[in-house]
Amino acid sequence: MFESLTGRLGDVLGRLTKRGALTEADVTEALREVRVALLEADVALPVVKSFIKRVKTRAVGTEVLKSVNPAQMVIKVVHDQLIEMLGSEQQELNLVAVPPVVYMMVGLQGSGKTTSTAKIAKWLTEKQGKKVMMASLDVRRPAAQEQLKILGEQTNVATLPIIEGQMPGDIA
Repeated sequence: MFESLTGRLGDVLGRLTKRGALTEADVTEALREVRVALLEADVALPVVKSFIKRVKTRAVGTEVLKSVNPAQMVIKVVHDQLIEMLGSEQQELNLVAVPPVVYMMVGLQGSGKTTSTAKIAKWLTEKQGKKVMMASLDVRRPAAQEQLKILGEQTNVATLPIIEGQMPGDIA
């Protein structure tokens, strides 16, 4: 999502660099690209609308400091709102339970679940001294299982053997 936002904002922000103050039209143009990028990243429409409204309120009419150009101001406002929307407080993993403690990664295909799982597993193993096993139960995408197996080997984290076959309820 952030790469998409960066790419979309690049062109728009390039046009803003020569202005002394942000106009509503400048902000509207930049936020149109942000809105599209967020929607393409499958962010819920009500969240996108609320986010865009807050950014626009804070960016329109903002006096630009001498050392900051309008493009930098829009980036700062968007950045601040992303932090507010996603949460600025760090939350620790709650591992207080009778083992095994299970965490499930859920998200869209290609959103980084497998890589994030391996990073978290490596951190838990190396920094927290926990015994970890990763499991990919995506029987519809064998490549995801293979990727997790490879990442497990690279990070020295155990993985559940690859499960082949159909999901329960599938029609043969």
